[in-house]
Amino acid sequence: MRRAIFPGSFDPLTLGHTDIINRGVTLFDELIIAIGVNSEKNYMFSLEERKQFIAETFKNEPKIKVMTYEGLTVNFSKEVNADFILRGLRNPADFEFEKAIAHTNRKLAKIETVFLLTAARTSYISSSIVRDVIKNGGDFSVLVPKSVKVK
Repeated sequence: MRRAIFPGSFDPLTLGHTDIINRGVTLFDELIIAIGVNSEKNYMFSLEERKQFIAETFKNEPKIKVMTYEGLTVNFSKEVNADFILRGLRNPADFEFEKAIAHTNRKLAKIETVFLLTAARTSYISSSIVRDVIKNGGDFSVLVPKSVKVK
């Protein structure tokens, strides 16, 4: 079985994330959307809300699971027997940052990182941009799947 994890905070899930997930799920037998929990970080959306956004968006895709984890991504990948980490790349800066993490992860464990380039139509979207749009009362609905709601 080819199992991969797609780690992130997903605060919130964006159309950029869904693009990578929809394309990545075709490459693997199982794709675990792994929500990393960092107690040092202040999230806009609760862990339960983030899980719900993802579960609702991918409710009709049986190859996708949603899980949470703390600590190193590479340790979580060992716990769930994943041989791959899926990552999306928007720009050269993402590549340089992700390349260093991929090399480190490969040094710590026998795991490969698979990079997918984001689609041109979503390459400008990031969770931090979406949060800023929300905070400032903008129309964020064009940046996220329908499941993402602000209370």
